Amino acid sequence: MTGRGTGTVLLLAAGILLAVCGTVLAQEKEGPPAGEAPGAIETVPPLAVGDAAPGFRLADVSGAPFSYGEKGRRKPLLIAFFSVFCEPCRARLPVLQGMQEKFGGGGLDVVAVSLDGEALNTTVAGFAQQEGYTFRVLLDEVSEERLFRVADAYRVTEIPTLYLVDRAGRVAFAGRGRVAEESLEKSVRAALR
Repeated sequence: MTGRGTGTVLLLAAGILLAVCGTVLAQEKEGPPAGEAPGAIETVPPLAVGDAAPGFRLADVSGAPFSYGEKGRRKPLLIAFFSVFCEPCRARLPVLQGMQEKFGGGGLDVVAVSLDGEALNTTVAGFAQQEGYTFRVLLDEVSEERLFRVADAYRVTEIPTLYLVDRAGRVAFAGRGRVAEESLEKSVRAALR
């Protein structure tokens, strides 16, 4: 076979190989219909307005304990779930700071729950300090079942997720992603009455 003939055969073989790989990759992307895949994960609806908010205990980035839901501690609570590596979260945390500044002295507890883990405590604490946040930053813990103790109890499936809990322990506002600050403030004012 001549050099030209070998080149043509190799080119033809490469084209066939690419066509086969493309077909296999397209089939993998399509996958089985939803709900038919082995081990498919069911979607979990977030807590809705009116749902009972679970009580919890976590430590903040300085190690001080924080608890919600105990008797005698039923102040309204604004809680946001975030990660320092989540850009949309970082963009929404100033809204929490605004609520802290407006209503923190008027009976509202404002906390952010980091899903970054204990290993990144110093990073999370440094981030909060650098940004000048005065609300409490808590560190969620992972249970023996490898679930977040608080985020999973609050059915957090994406971040940022924000909840406002009223004095009765019920969700008064729920939002994911971008949250309209005006709508949140209106809900906070109602919860503080």
